[in-house]
Amino acid sequence: MSALRKEEPMEITTFNPISLEEQHVHQVYEVIASHFSETRYKPWPLVESFLKNLEPGSFIADIGCGNGKYLGVNKSCITIGCDRSSNLISICNERGHQAIVADNFFLPFKTSFFDVAISIAVLHHFSTQERRIEALKELIRIVKINGKVLVTVWAMEQEKKKFVNQDVFVPWHFDTHKFRNEQNRNQNQNQNQNQNQII
Repeated sequence: MSALRKEEPMEITTFNPISLEEQHVHQVYEVIASHFSETRYKPWPLVESFLKNLEPGSFIADIGCGNGKYLGVNKSCITIGCDRSSNLISICNERGHQAIVADNFFLPFKTSFFDVAISIAVLHHFSTQERRIEALKELIRIVKINGKVLVTVWAMEQEKKKFVNQDVFVPWHFDTHKFRNEQNRNQNQNQNQNQNQII
C-alpha cells in the first residue's frame, strides 16, 4: 500500500524488502492512521463469526490489529492486539483495548502462549513470498499445539477492479489537506513526547 503512488507492478529482483515495506507500508500507516481508522470500523462477518464461536476464556492474539476493530468482538475471551503502527495502537488504547506496538517477524510473546491467533488483511503488506512465510511461522509459533489460527489476505480478484499482477502498490485516497494536517499533528506529538522525556 502506498499513499503516494499509483498502482504499479513490483520488480521483485530490484528492491530491498525491508526498505520497501518501511517506506510504503510502515511510514504510510503512521500518516494515514486516523483516516484508515475512520474507514475500518465494521468487523468482517467471517472473522466476527470465528471470534464469537471461540471457547469462553480463550486467549487471543490479533497480529496486525490496526485500529482494534476485532479486539472487543468476543467479550468472553481475552484479546491482545499488536501492530507495527504506533498511531494505530494509540487508537486501540484510546478505545480501551490492550494493544502494543510489535513487529510481525519478532512477536514479543512466548512460544505456545495463545489459544488463538488472527491475522486479518496483513500478509499482503509483506513484499516477498519468503517474508510472508516467515510471518506465518511467527504467527504459528505463538499459538498452542491444537490452537486455532485465522489468516485472511487481500484478494487479487476484485469485483470493482482488475489487477494485472498479484503484487501492486495500491494508493490510499484521501484529502491532501487532511494528509498535511495529519503529518503536522504527528510531528507535533513527537516533539511534545521528546520534550516530556527531557523534562
